[in-house]
Amino acid sequence: MTSKEAYVEKIQARLNQWDSEIENLKAKAAEAGADARIRYEKQVAELQEKQKDAQGKLDELRSSGGDAWQDLKVGVESAWSSLESATKKAISRFAA
Repeated sequence: MTSKEAYVEKIQARLNQWDSEIENLKAKAAEAGADARIRYEKQVAELQEKQKDAQGKLDELRSSGGDAWQDLKVGVESAWSSLESATKKAISRFAA
């Protein structure tokens, strides 16, 4: 397995984990009262958008040829960091 393939697998596994977290948050939002549900649903929608962005960057990296993937790696890392931060923040808000 090349380092590109290993990297793609690692990031895809992380995205899959965050997908599970987002699904858990959606379930909590569905159980919340009306006011809280609106806030939670907004937060979940933002997370899903960040997740979509991260997945798009990973797909772009996956389809890149040669050593170009190294250049795209920065964008993937940035999108990943943004998703991770937002998800952790949402989890802490829902737990409060």
